[in-house]
Amino acid sequence: MSDAATVQGNESRSAAGGRNPWLIAIVVSIATFMLVLDTSIANVALRNIAGSLAAGMDESTWVITTYLVANSVIIPVSGWLTSVIGRKRYYMICVATFTLSSLLCGLAPNLPTLIAFRILQGLGGGGMAPSEQSILADTFPPEKRSQAFALYGIAVIVAPTVGPTIGGWLTDNFSWHWIFFINVPFGIMSLALVQWLVIEPDILERERQERLSKGLKVDWIGFILVAMALGCLEVFLDEGQRNDWFASTFITTFAVISAVSFLLLVPWEWTRRDPIVDIRLLFSRQFGMSFLVMMAVGAVLFSTTQLLPQLQQTTFDYTATLSGLSMMPGGIAMLMLMPISGFAAGVVQPRYLIMLGMSVIAVALWHTTSLTPDASFSFFAYARVYMMIGLPFLFIPISTAAYVGLPPQKTDQASSLINVARNIGGSIGVSLSNTVIAQNAQFHQSVLVGHTAQSSAAYQQTLRQVTNHFVAEGSPLVEARQQAVGWIGQEIGRQASLLAYVDVFFYCAIATAVLVPFALLLRPPKQVPAKR
Repeated sequence: MSDAATVQGNESRSAAGGRNPWLIAIVVSIATFMLVLDTSIANVALRNIAGSLAAGMDESTWVITTYLVANSVIIPVSGWLTSVIGRKRYYMICVATFTLSSLLCGLAPNLPTLIAFRILQGLGGGGMAPSEQSILADTFPPEKRSQAFALYGIAVIVAPTVGPTIGGWLTDNFSWHWIFFINVPFGIMSLALVQWLVIEPDILERERQERLSKGLKVDWIGFILVAMALGCLEVFLDEGQRNDWFASTFITTFAVISAVSFLLLVPWEWTRRDPIVDIRLLFSRQFGMSFLVMMAVGAVLFSTTQLLPQLQQTTFDYTATLSGLSMMPGGIAMLMLMPISGFAAGVVQPRYLIMLGMSVIAVALWHTTSLTPDASFSFFAYARVYMMIGLPFLFIPISTAAYVGLPPQKTDQASSLINVARNIGGSIGVSLSNTVIAQNAQFHQSVLVGHTAQSSAAYQQTLRQVTNHFVAEGSPLVEARQQAVGWIGQEIGRQASLLAYVDVFFYCAIATAVLVPFALLLRPPKQVPAKR
């Protein structure tokens, strides 16, 4: 197939019609920003949600878990649903579902009701991102896709950065309900603009009618296997640390169900004529490598987005708003670099940009291991900036490289799987990071406690200094000594937690550095022939 034919094929599938395709990119990015914002905005409000609804913190975490599970279940089948329902129609259904369920979440009177509406919200949100990426891939010719994904990437990567800030500010100054209400005007605006500006290409409608004319055969077994594999995996990763992993029958059961479902899913979908998930894409060199690298990007993006505010609020006593503000400079830096990355992706081979991005992130994570107990606000702000500098040079080249050589009819399935990669990677990154923190904090605490023996001169000196401090504040000597012992214990716990976070940043730096040469496995675009 010639380049001209390829471009013409993309234009015939364009959602822009006679309008400027950049206008379409802006329109779909509105809902993207709303969706990705919601993945991080609720994290800082869990304590308030638990208190308001008379629930424990462990129970309130299901507000996050159920959303992620619903998201994981619907994303991989979105490509198939798009081909059956129609891309524009399915996209608008997803936006409307997400918007309505956001309103219902804000009005929820109790935790079970909130969780039910979060599931509905996750189902609506899960189908939005694959549809949006499919629209962009078909609306822009290959040589302009990198710039289009740069604009889209601003919403995808900046939203988790400002999410904690917005969530913290709304929670501190209004109430947690507003973290859901904020989605409603964005959703209404998105629906109006999509209905007005986005078209359904004739070729997509013909393909849909041809599929339906042969009789709609739903791959129910494939859908159930996907739902069980990814849904149970999400529960396993999100709840494993809180339930002591395989020491819990609950977690072990979900792990076994997920593993068995994955083992059955691959041969089942491989042999279907009309699979609900095109597993074969994962076994192609180009798309398979893009899938793996996107998992790494998701792991770095989501884990650092959660860990830094978590560290600041638990160890440095930051408020939700202040911890969110420390993330803001990174978002600004990324906003400035996105257009540069989009331009570079058009002239430099994606694999080299991916290597550059991973190298920068590895160095940034290594820098963060210099964290000290007296770290300032500027340290956290600059650390986030250093991490975010590398991400635009990962997200855009990967998104561009994933579609190289794919026939147009595979775009919807590819978009779904790339989003699955980012979400799975994020869940794995967050889960492993929290596990390392919990286990290493205990280890460091046991080591530090070993230095508090009565025979330790350093301990005795510290005890005297702290006791004198409390005496100076008016406490009797005996009470001051007890206060000093308690303060030293709290300080040991704080330093142990800090060292555990440093361990996580160290492991992430090493893992990212190891992945750098794997980008060379991606083929240069000019060597990947377009399939007929």
